[in-house]
Amino acid sequence: MLRTLDLRGRTLDAATLPGLLPRGGTDPGTAQDAVAPLIEAVRTHGADALLEQAERFDGGRPPALRVPAEEIRRAADALPAGIRAALEMAIERVGAASRAQRSQPAETRLGAGAVIQQRWLPVRRVGLYVPGGKAVYPSSVVMNVVPAQVAGVTGIALASPGQRAFGGAVHPVILGAAGLLGVDEVYAMGGAGAIAAFAYGVPGIGLEPVDVVTGPGNVFVAAAKRALAGRIGIDSEAGPTEILVLADATADPELVAADLISQAEHDELAAAVLVTDSVELAAAVEAAVTRRAAITANADRVRVALQGEQSAIVLVDSIDDAVVVSNAYAPEHLEVQTADAERLVARLTEAGAVFVGAATPVSLGDYLAGSNHVLPTGGTARFSAGLSVRPFLRQQQVVRYDLDALREAQPHVRVLADAEALPAHGDAVDARFP
Repeated sequence: MLRTLDLRGRTLDAATLPGLLPRGGTDPGTAQDAVAPLIEAVRTHGADALLEQAERFDGGRPPALRVPAEEIRRAADALPAGIRAALEMAIERVGAASRAQRSQPAETRLGAGAVIQQRWLPVRRVGLYVPGGKAVYPSSVVMNVVPAQVAGVTGIALASPGQRAFGGAVHPVILGAAGLLGVDEVYAMGGAGAIAAFAYGVPGIGLEPVDVVTGPGNVFVAAAKRALAGRIGIDSEAGPTEILVLADATADPELVAADLISQAEHDELAAAVLVTDSVELAAAVEAAVTRRAAITANADRVRVALQGEQSAIVLVDSIDDAVVVSNAYAPEHLEVQTADAERLVARLTEAGAVFVGAATPVSLGDYLAGSNHVLPTGGTARFSAGLSVRPFLRQQQVVRYDLDALREAQPHVRVLADAEALPAHGDAVDARFP
């Protein structure tokens, strides 16, 4: 079921690897032409465009684009006890990890009367995207909302596609999770149109523009975030999910197979990759994947994902080569199942999140590890990070100089201003000392 790429005997370096590794056609750049008219339609036609797109792409025309606050409260009250308890545990753990990410104000004294203060301020308003379609993601409500609240954001709007099974309305468990977190501004809208609505606002339904949009989604959501970056801040391009398992002969092939399938069931475009130096493990994993995939609940979806060009077993000469391959791939999720996993972690620098050892599956991170599951995909982990409090905060510098401190800097400002042919800059300082 999984194809095998044999990279043994090859020179593995930054120049050659990108063309050798399994990648699907999910680069958000390929969807730019498709999302541009959807974004423009929402910008110019607002609610009418959102309703039309809901009928075309989601679960049909929703009863209302903005979900009544009372409906959200009822959904929270109606959450089954087991789901409520699991969500409350996830909220507690993600909250604890998010609080550890907050930066403290700092003050730097450069001399008598010369002070720079660094402070972090929450953005005014955020739009949080929770995907729908093939699955229901109350966990993504937690992963988006909790760090925003920890950052101190007071204006929180949430969007999720309407579900056909609920007459085009947002899934009640999504609403319940939002209500559990005290979010009362929820919209039944999805895809690129939802991102555009957050960016431009929709006066007809009371949706004010936001400053930052976060959350995972399909390639069209990621493409819309890329297209609108600059008008809004974004977290990362969190598109179709990826897992790369780095394993040696000591790994349990049944566990590796189970973990590959766990991510493949998200979407037909999901990527599942094993990198190993063990031919025996590769064969055992292939057999286990084939057997398990046939009996899993989402077998059809899993089969398409595992047989896609984005998924493969990659054979290398050594675990050191496996590290090189993993860093070149820069996976969203990286599992390390080797005899010396702890030693390797320091070298595995290019990944959205790293899961160390056989007892730490990606599925734990999807729900209850305390880490955030909104992570960069498509190789963007080379320069992007998983969702944290940071996208919801702005660093600001507050500068305070007294006249004595300014007088000390005056001649140096004068020299640099004249060197840059900007004499008025120097004049503005000189004017303080007539």
